[in-house]
Amino acid sequence: MNVGVAHSEVNPNTRVMNSRGIWLAYGISVGGLHVVLLSIPFFSVPVVWTLTNVIHNLVMYVLLHTVKGTPFETPDQGKDRLLTHWEQIDYGTQCTSSRKFLSISPVVLYLLTSFYTKYDPTHFIINTASLLSVLLPKLPQFHGVRVFGINKY
Repeated sequence: MNVGVAHSEVNPNTRVMNSRGIWLAYGISVGGLHVVLLSIPFFSVPVVWTLTNVIHNLVMYVLLHTVKGTPFETPDQGKDRLLTHWEQIDYGTQCTSSRKFLSISPVVLYLLTSFYTKYDPTHFIINTASLLSVLLPKLPQFHGVRVFGINKY
């Protein structure tokens, strides 16, 4: 038993996306971001959708694929300090419900963004690049891979 630790998991990052209400909170957060951007008077609707998509994907990229380690003191002797949050989810098991949700949600946002921007070529290129930057690291082939040694340590 770990003294001073309120959770029973060795690494709480592995189960955080399975917590009660986290998917709803995620959806409300994205919706809240969109409403806040809509309230800025000089942004048009297509610009707001593109900004929502790009900001969402940027934040998810940083939180899931860049930040490594855990914010908790864990008894794993530093094993997880070299893993990103995405690699820690569900102990690295692929195709779980949490991973599917986190992979499908940017695609749904991308489809909504493409529809509301009326497939404008400029918005379409920006949104497609943003989607690819967040979907490619989620592929099972990239699990544990550090492209060009970036984020190796």
